[in-house]
Amino acid sequence: MRQSWTKEWQPNEGPRMNRFAALLEALTFQPSRNGKIRLLTKYLGDTPDPDRGYALAALTGGLSFKHAKPALLRQLVHERVDPVLYDLSYDYVGDMAETLSLIWPPRAGANQVPDLEEVVTRLNTLGKSEVPHQLARWLDALDPSGRWALIKLMTGGLRIGVSARLAKTAVAQLGGIELSEIEELWHGLTPPYENLFAWIEGRAAKPENAAEAPFHPVMLAQPIEESDFEKLDPNDYRAEWKWDGIRVQAVSEGTTKRLYSRTGDDISGAFPDIIDFMPFEGAIDGELLIVREGITAPFSDLQKRLNRKTVSAKLLKDAPAAIRAYDVLKWEGEDLRPLPFDERRRRLEDRLAPQAGAPFDLSPLVTFETWNELADLRVNPPLSTVEGLMLKHKDSPYTPGRSKGPWFKWKRDPFLIDAVLMYAQRGHGKRSSFYSDYTFGVWTSGEDGPLLVPVGKSYFGFTDEELKEIDKFVRNNTINRFGPVCEVTHTQDTGLVFEVAFEGLNRSTRHKSGLAMRFPRIHRLRWDKPPGEADELGTLERMMSDTGT
Repeated sequence: MRQSWTKEWQPNEGPRMNRFAALLEALTFQPSRNGKIRLLTKYLGDTPDPDRGYALAALTGGLSFKHAKPALLRQLVHERVDPVLYDLSYDYVGDMAETLSLIWPPRAGANQVPDLEEVVTRLNTLGKSEVPHQLARWLDALDPSGRWALIKLMTGGLRIGVSARLAKTAVAQLGGIELSEIEELWHGLTPPYENLFAWIEGRAAKPENAAEAPFHPVMLAQPIEESDFEKLDPNDYRAEWKWDGIRVQAVSEGTTKRLYSRTGDDISGAFPDIIDFMPFEGAIDGELLIVREGITAPFSDLQKRLNRKTVSAKLLKDAPAAIRAYDVLKWEGEDLRPLPFDERRRRLEDRLAPQAGAPFDLSPLVTFETWNELADLRVNPPLSTVEGLMLKHKDSPYTPGRSKGPWFKWKRDPFLIDAVLMYAQRGHGKRSSFYSDYTFGVWTSGEDGPLLVPVGKSYFGFTDEELKEIDKFVRNNTINRFGPVCEVTHTQDTGLVFEVAFEGLNRSTRHKSGLAMRFPRIHRLRWDKPPGEADELGTLERMMSDTGT
């Protein structure tokens, strides 16, 4: 196993591939989001082009190598190490890069440690028959940390607790600019991003957005609190149902059509039934759902379509996707985001006329006159796939981020919360080969920013197929081991969110949070939700106060 990072990281030490490896290792063992950003900004500020650009591409999923695949790595290590020994080691460690980097027996005399630029360039230009020999030479020359970094780089699975959005945040902070400016440009940029770095360092003008159908940073809602209603006039707000799907943005411009997640990831490949029917020029904000014959299906049906690069014809037929639109950001070249909500809503209604067979419909407004009337509607929604209400100020422009006041979310069930997986343990009996016992936590304030504290543990509520997915996530994202227990990546940007159902809360001296759930169970997996948007400890404290538990 790699050892914890125990000394101050110096990015200019040694060949640039070693510096990249040191960065990855430092990021892996840095639990703080702010700490990760500091490491990234230091590396990006101190490392020259094009290496820093290729590092950024690796961190944001922007690199792909045609001939460098996991099967090739297994073939190489089997030529150097007894295959049985390797397979047994891999079964225990659970991570190919970790296993191979430690078990690889280097050959004497290999000392040509490559630069990051050389690795990326040669992997992109070498023929299929040339790649194995070159990889073996690099693995011979690198130390275990360098081998681990090389394998992570070429397979595209870094899993170091850094999301693409966190890496973009570091770039924005390095240049002293808004993250939204980076996000809107991103899909028009290409590695190694020399024009991006020239702009943020003041050496060149801002790059023009060459991408068609770019992502637009989303506007988010704050959880509403009881005290808020005393300050708000119901006449100033519009209410909509909060649908049980995932937030998406459908953007069509010229010949390009894209579907984005709330964090700007392009998920178009998994939803051709949406992409093939976007006969408009603009950007629509809405909820992605599965809808059969006008009936909204439960979230579990949508999960079958998520996290896929492609989708089968059978799945397209069995789980037809649709977007319930609730905002329009751009239309036929006009930016509508500065307009008040009521005006954007009017334009959306005018432009999104119902069409037979179209995978778009309009999220209806909920009429009400008083907060009490709306509260009654909230506890008696028309469909079980409604999880609450959204409240939007009639004059609110569409602004990125989560400012308090313009938009609120009002969840229906007080005993459902979003928590983040922290630790996992192997199960028993038929589950003995799976990590099936999960400890999860919610956010509170720490000395260095938000901190997760455990509030419960569960080992049921998910299907066998979901168990396999969670087990794979645990194995690929383990950052520490404590006997039979794995600590799993759980930062604000990277991790796995569970929607947890529970019967009540108790005070607990065993938990750092001071609270423990009664009979918790995994209600659903929230692959779409960034961990930083999971619930806070204060939410549970208010639940406990409201219910008297």
